[in-house]
Amino acid sequence: MKTIVTGVIGADVHAVGNKIIEYVLKNEGYNVVNIGVLSSQEDFINAAIETNADMILVSSLYGQGEIDCRGLREKCVEAGIGNIPLFVGGNIVIGKQNFDEVRVRFKNMGYDEVYAPGTPIEKTLPDIKKYLGE
Repeated sequence: MKTIVTGVIGADVHAVGNKIIEYVLKNEGYNVVNIGVLSSQEDFINAAIETNADMILVSSLYGQGEIDCRGLREKCVEAGIGNIPLFVGGNIVIGKQNFDEVRVRFKNMGYDEVYAPGTPIEKTLPDIKKYLGE
């Protein structure tokens, strides 16, 4: 069974979407380690290391994701899990921005997949399966 660490990064307390993500992933047969809201980059990394996770899925809804997510790939590399797939989604930037440009910025930060606001977790499942070799 593949393990996915998920949670809400930064000073964000949006718990409902986080629970929906957990529910859908568990129903798909994944071992989900939900670190909850108000989570730091280190929380994600520590949970991934402790559980030998196969993926980290970061969500953010309060608009500060670009700040909160910067440097996570580098910290993963430093922690010895540099190749772990990193997914991010939600309202990850402030205001109305061209999402193609946002996606490029996050990809340049080392995220493998970047999802636009309002993307249901069900739409990410094919990508999750692809990255986990299923």
